[in-house]
Amino acid sequence: MKYALISVWDKTDLEKLCNKIINKGYTLLATSSTAKYLKEKGFEVKETSELTGFSELIGGRVKTLHPKIFAGILARRDNPKDMEDLKKENIPLIDIVVCNLYPFQQVIKNKNTTLEEALENIDIGGVSLLRAAAKNFPFVLVVPSPKYYDEVINYLEKEDNGLEFRRRMAIKAFSITSTYDNAIMNYLAQTFEDVISLNLTKKLDLRYGENPQQKAGFYTLNDEDLPFIQYQGKELSYNNLLDTDSAWNLIKEFDEPTVAIIKHNNPCGVASDNDSLKAFIKAFESDPVSAYGGIVACNFEIDENVAKEITKHFFEVIVAPSYKEEALKVFSQKKNLRVLKYREDIPENPFEIRSLRRGVLVQSFNDILFDNYEVKTSAKPTQKDMEELIFALKVVKHVKSNAIVVSKDKQTLGIGAGQMNRVNAVKIALEQAGEKAKEAYLASDAFFPFPDSIELAAKYGIKAIIQPGGSIRDNEVIEAAEKNNLILVMISSRHFRH
Repeated sequence: MKYALISVWDKTDLEKLCNKIINKGYTLLATSSTAKYLKEKGFEVKETSELTGFSELIGGRVKTLHPKIFAGILARRDNPKDMEDLKKENIPLIDIVVCNLYPFQQVIKNKNTTLEEALENIDIGGVSLLRAAAKNFPFVLVVPSPKYYDEVINYLEKEDNGLEFRRRMAIKAFSITSTYDNAIMNYLAQTFEDVISLNLTKKLDLRYGENPQQKAGFYTLNDEDLPFIQYQGKELSYNNLLDTDSAWNLIKEFDEPTVAIIKHNNPCGVASDNDSLKAFIKAFESDPVSAYGGIVACNFEIDENVAKEITKHFFEVIVAPSYKEEALKVFSQKKNLRVLKYREDIPENPFEIRSLRRGVLVQSFNDILFDNYEVKTSAKPTQKDMEELIFALKVVKHVKSNAIVVSKDKQTLGIGAGQMNRVNAVKIALEQAGEKAKEAYLASDAFFPFPDSIELAAKYGIKAIIQPGGSIRDNEVIEAAEKNNLILVMISSRHFRH
């Protein structure tokens, strides 16, 4: 008698697969809950307890962990001693193992999940079944997920040896168990450990990397789904995804309607406004030259009017949390334009990870804007002044260091990015702002080491500055601000972005 062992949490399309297995002459052997489900669907099923002689123990925690189960899976069919052992103990061969695991990853996505609930959703027997069947793939077919059922049905139809197919299914099974174990380890660690295990699954092949001579792909940790849905447009590139991630991280800083336009991983225009259309127009007008071919990110649902305004210009990617149907129709007129919906339901990576030529850097994400601030001058900011300073600070946090942002009315006017010295970053931002810098606001990602930048800002008419403290020349900087009747606010957090 040929046996197929079925033990699944996710019962999607299970009847379709079992019908094919039975048609190929197999007897279904199943754990209690799976057996109950199949019997309700009209299948003849033998429960594993009938084979092992043991009912499920300790609340179902032990079901399949028994020599009669694992010997039937692991026996080498071409090894006479293995087959003699099975015959002696009256153990049947199990040639197919269909198994998927408790939904640990899904359970821990809920921030309210308790440790007890998480532990109860760690699968033990299922992982063991998958590993045993995958180890013995020359003789056993392992089916580790409903996503492979159609391929398995096709394989069973062919009735050939299919060693390479079984090998591929074994690889899938080991990949699933590895990802599963990594998710458990990372959940229990919840901090930096001596060993961090990363399990990456390729989700997209990219045309090339930053440059045509570089190969590239997009991978997710723990086999998570893509964090976006692409409605239309050309295939995404490495640079598209890098810029899109930067744009999304920036706009998530804001609660009010905000638009960010990103170019070469730096914002070139950012604006907030209660009117979403005005927010886009202000962001674009911040630097229309640099905006050409950029990435547009909105933290609000894009409607028809915003879509029409966006399509007046050339952009590579649009990303937003949602779209009105009318907006998607407008975008569809530009076939190459990539339109993405960003998915907030996909878990964030636990760490920020950057590879070096040799080795990897790991750090926590920069999720803090500042813990506290202190006004250092006799000129004091109003509530509106603080709102404007915080707007500029939220933007400068996402600009490559050394970074300076000049803004007014919650619209960037000048951005100095990636400069080797801070005074040059100040010059670039102020020169770009020009006459608009009068009564505007300036944010710096780190402290000013000398008072020269403060003096230059005063010449352009800047009203208020926000910067981290910590320089040995803080007092000189404060004195320069006081002398020029500027408002100077110092915060506790630095925002280098290399």
